[in-house]
Amino acid sequence: MANSKSAAKRARQSSRRTLRNRQVMTHLRSLTKKTKGARGVEDSQGLISALDKAAKRGIIHRNVANRRKARLNKAAAKNPAA
Repeated sequence: MANSKSAAKRARQSSRRTLRNRQVMTHLRSLTKKTKGARGVEDSQGLISALDKAAKRGIIHRNVANRRKARLNKAAAKNPAA
């Protein structure tokens, strides 16, 4: 348990942020699976946008977002018909 008011506030903030970050990460994973299955342009654009937003907010590291976008673009270039 927190020993001070500021520690209690930090605990509350931490739990809220953890919940929100978990929701964003789950959303990213589901978008990734949807994009891998469909290979749709709209799905890939949505995933790229979500990765950029998560990186901007600090939920994932910016290099992780760039790496995932590069892999997505590489896979799309490899299979342009689908």
